[in-house]
Amino acid sequence: MSKSKLIKRLSWYYPMEKFHAFVTFPILLIYVLFTYSLKESVFLVYGLLICICILYQGQHYWKLKLKNLKRESFDTDKNIRFFQFFKKINLVLIGLTPFIFIVQLEYYDWSIANNKLLYWALAANIFGILEHINYYHTQLMVDNLADVNYILRNKKLKQASLAKDLLDGKF
Repeated sequence: MSKSKLIKRLSWYYPMEKFHAFVTFPILLIYVLFTYSLKESVFLVYGLLICICILYQGQHYWKLKLKNLKRESFDTDKNIRFFQFFKKINLVLIGLTPFIFIVQLEYYDWSIANNKLLYWALAANIFGILEHINYYHTQLMVDNLADVNYILRNKKLKQASLAKDLLDGKF
């Protein structure tokens, strides 16, 4: 993809990702907190918080990529440390997911059989895990022809851009 096309793409993609991190998912979280008791929604709330955290990282990454393409300055070392730190934090949060699920089941006497939030909670937690993979490991999002062509040509998914940048130590 050419530099101008990439700038054009990131000019709408970064704000969209920012909107989801700061508006869409926080509104969903607020809705859940006002509609359901915490006793009913701990696992769902946890999943939404993971999503918000990782989407925040994603929008920050795309903002930096856009700045880099526009030749705007920023502190690369500081931001590399930011992403290295959050990659570890994400793994801790994801690692705690089964524990939070057990807490929801046992401590709050949640029943899988008749719980209306189970599928939403599973979806939120799985989405958070997939977002982490999408940013820090393998690009799961295939939303343009270049990505489709890469997969057809190489018979595999691409390494995530952020993962490459962390390995290279630059954006």
